[in-house]
Amino acid sequence: MAKFNYTVQDAQGVTSTGGLDAPDEDHAVLSLQNKGYFILTIQSDKSASGTGLNKRLSGIFGGRVGGRNLVFFAEQLATLLNGGVPLVRALSLLGEHNENPTLSYVISQINKEVAAGGGLFKAFEKHPNIFPPVWIALVQAGEISGQLPRVLKQLASYIGLEEELKGKILTALMYPAVLFFASIGVLAFFIIKIVPVFAEVFSSFNVKLPFLTQVIITFSTTIAHHFLFLLVAGTGIVLGIKGWLATDVGRYTWNRLQLKIPFFGNFVRNIQMERMLTTLSTLIQSGVSILNAISVLEGVYSRNLLIGKALKTAKTDVASGKSISASFKNTRVFPPLVTEMMWMGEESGKLPDIMGTLSVFYREQIDQFIRRFTAVIDPILVVCIGGVIGVIVLSVFLPIFQLSQIGAGGGGR
Repeated sequence: MAKFNYTVQDAQGVTSTGGLDAPDEDHAVLSLQNKGYFILTIQSDKSASGTGLNKRLSGIFGGRVGGRNLVFFAEQLATLLNGGVPLVRALSLLGEHNENPTLSYVISQINKEVAAGGGLFKAFEKHPNIFPPVWIALVQAGEISGQLPRVLKQLASYIGLEEELKGKILTALMYPAVLFFASIGVLAFFIIKIVPVFAEVFSSFNVKLPFLTQVIITFSTTIAHHFLFLLVAGTGIVLGIKGWLATDVGRYTWNRLQLKIPFFGNFVRNIQMERMLTTLSTLIQSGVSILNAISVLEGVYSRNLLIGKALKTAKTDVASGKSISASFKNTRVFPPLVTEMMWMGEESGKLPDIMGTLSVFYREQIDQFIRRFTAVIDPILVVCIGGVIGVIVLSVFLPIFQLSQIGAGGGGR
C-alpha cells in the first residue's frame, strides 16, 4: 500500500485536502471518484520530489512551450485517437516527432506515466508550468466521459482562439511601441548631446536667452549632471511599484484601476470577459460541472484578485443553491450584459451556447477597438513626438536668430 495526498472538490464545490492509502494511484483515483469527488491534484508522497524534478528538467530542454505548440499537440493527439491509434502509441509518436525540445521531453514523461497505468490528466498535472488548469480539467472531463478526442479538439480550438487574440493585441502594440522607444532615443540624444553643445556656444555671448531655451538647457543640464541619481531613483521607483503590485492589496488595487483607465478600461474589461466566457463555455460543453468550471476559472484568474474573489463568491452562492446568473450578478464585478445573458441561458437550458455567443460578441468588440487604436495611435504619436522635437529644435535656433539680428544691426551701423 502507498500513501497518496489529494486535493478534491465535492458536489457543492467545497475544496478539501487529505490523504489515503491505496495499492496504486489508479485505485486512489477510482476511490475518490466513487465518492463523487472532482480531483484537482493527487500524488504519492514519494512522487512529490519527482514532480519537482520534472518541473526543473522540463525547463532544461529548450525553454518555453508556446500556445501554438500546444494547439498543434492537442490537434495531432485528437486526430491519432480518432484514427484508432492507442493512447500510448500516439504519445510516443508525438514525443518522437515534436519540434519543440521541451514539449518533446514532457510528452515522453507523460507517455511513461500513461504506459505505467496512470491517468492522462494526472500525467499532464505533473507539468503545471506547461499545461494550464483549463487543459487539466478538460482532459479529465474527456477521460471520464470517454470523449477524449472530441474534448482535445475543443481544447485546441480554445487555445487557438486565445493565441489569436494575443497575436492581434501584440501586433497592434508592436509598431507604436517601436516608434515610441525610437523617438525616446532620439529625444535623449538631442537632450544629452546636442543641447549642451549649443549651451556652451550661447554662454560665450553676453545675451539674454529666450525663456524656452533656458528651460531646455536647464533640463538638459539637470539630466547630464544627475544622470546616475535619476537612474537609481527611477529604478527604485520601478522596483517599489513592482513590489507593491506583488502584494494582495497592490494587485487588487491595480486590477480595479485597470478598468477605470480612460479609453483602455473597457478594452481591458472586454478582454477579461471574453476570456472568462470562452473558458466557461468550453468547460461546460466538455462535461465539466459548473462548480468545477468556476474552480478552474479561479486558477485562470489567480493573478487577477478582483475577478478571482468575485468567482470565489459566485461559486459559494452557486453551491448554496442560487442561480448562476444571480450569483455572478451579486458580485457587482461582471457587466449586466453577462449576467442577463447567463439568465437567458439558464432559462433556455442553453447556457454554454449563449456564453459562447457572448464571447464572440466580446471578441468582435476587441477586434473593433484594435482596428481603431491602430488607425489613431500612429498619427497621434507622430504629432506628439514631432511636436516635442520641434520645441527642442526651436529652443536651439531662437538664440541663433536673436544673435543674427544683433549682428545684422551692428553691421548696419
